[in-house]
Amino acid sequence: MSETLLSMTGISKAFAGVQALKDVQFSLRKGEVHALMGENGAGKSTLMKTLIGVHTPDTGEIIYKGEKVCFDSVLDAQEAGISMIFQELNLIPHLSVAENIFFAREPLVNGIIDKRSMEAEAARLLEMFDIGVKPSDIVNTLSVAQQQMVEIFKALSFDVEVLIMDEPTSALTEREIDKLFELVEKLKAKGVCIVYISHRMNELKRICDHITIFRDGTYVSDHKLSDITMDEIIAKMVGRSLDNHFPEKTSVVTDEVLMSVKSACRYGVFDPISFDLKRGEILGITGLVGAKRTELARAIFGADRLDEGQVIVGTKQVKASSPADGIAGGIAYLSEDRKLNGIAVSMSIRENMTMPSTDKVSNAAGVISYAAEKAACDTYIKKMEIKTPTIEQLVSNLSGGNQQKVVIGKWLFRDAKIMIFDEPTRGIDVGAKYAIYQLLDELAAQGVGVIMISSELPEVLGMSDRILVMKEGELTGMLDCKKTDQEEIMHYATGVKNMYKGQREVA
Repeated sequence: MSETLLSMTGISKAFAGVQALKDVQFSLRKGEVHALMGENGAGKSTLMKTLIGVHTPDTGEIIYKGEKVCFDSVLDAQEAGISMIFQELNLIPHLSVAENIFFAREPLVNGIIDKRSMEAEAARLLEMFDIGVKPSDIVNTLSVAQQQMVEIFKALSFDVEVLIMDEPTSALTEREIDKLFELVEKLKAKGVCIVYISHRMNELKRICDHITIFRDGTYVSDHKLSDITMDEIIAKMVGRSLDNHFPEKTSVVTDEVLMSVKSACRYGVFDPISFDLKRGEILGITGLVGAKRTELARAIFGADRLDEGQVIVGTKQVKASSPADGIAGGIAYLSEDRKLNGIAVSMSIRENMTMPSTDKVSNAAGVISYAAEKAACDTYIKKMEIKTPTIEQLVSNLSGGNQQKVVIGKWLFRDAKIMIFDEPTRGIDVGAKYAIYQLLDELAAQGVGVIMISSELPEVLGMSDRILVMKEGELTGMLDCKKTDQEEIMHYATGVKNMYKGQREVA
């Protein structure tokens, strides 16, 4: 099982003046699960995209099964046995699950798509996981986690020899992750190679055999996973040691209420929910997939309507019938799906950063000042440590972590009173996570009301002052972080415990 199946040597790639990869090397042996680790922008995803034909390397050589290759497209790579599950969802929302899995490869009978055969084959793949999805389901009706699983099925529909997984568990529950890892073990036993890109350090020991570490677009080292510790991996990734995963809190919770949510309800989505957010507080909201945390946040912001209830910021009720109302009321919402709802990928950093705040960069006649835009962008690019050669860089050319920083910078410039972060560190490396944690604490210390929605319980416990736990649209628990633990949170998240059972309103 030690025979080399794939080797990449001397790979370099630049985009618009940014050196994404510089003389990188990587090798993959048959039957192994090989982790690629590094901070956002380290070049992990870019290297894999040069392998499968999304990008053409500027220099270097790729040897696959003993032959030099350079794929012209993703389809060429798939037909050769190399398939990639991308970090950002790449599905066609108005088509069915089966149509997405077999898109451009539909089975034909007399030139007509054989829908019955296609759905039968899709059903065979879906049987690997019990996720409540049918081949005929339309993709835009599925949850983010279910869409992620469809991406996995699409990759597995090819006769794969190399399967690249880029952050495959970012939207999955623990149960779904366990199922995915069972599948990884089965594929490995059949001799399939897995390239595994993840920022979740605890996952490496469960499934990976080997690890290659990148930093700032360069190769650092590779190791058998049994020969290196997690602390050593982090130090090599970030170029320094991180003794603490979470910063020391500087914010102090006061009795002043910044926002009150009173009996907020959306019929058929979430039950009446009430809570207060205090000055200096980071309020965590957690729960399993389907808990309706995001739906609650969107309704508070005004992206979705409330059927009942009130949102009060300070002493004023926020109408919250549209995002414009939420923004006018001093509320900012940072979506969990930054590509769909957080950024305009075809626009520049400058345009994205000032989009909600054109009034702050315009003169009395409403004409936007480039100088004002540039000053704002320069400030927040420096503050957020966004890696870019210019404010005119297209957001689509940034790494996932840097895209997230643009979203945060956009709302910092808006000077919102309440900031709702929905999965703020999803797809973010360990070093960038720490920087975002510091930012959340700084915001709370400056008097901004911070709500953090997260599926990662260590993150919720490490950063929050209080935690709201939800299950299927119901608020089941409100816990003090200093007096709770992961086990108790899971009891409320699964419905084993319910602090408010039988009550319609939480004081």
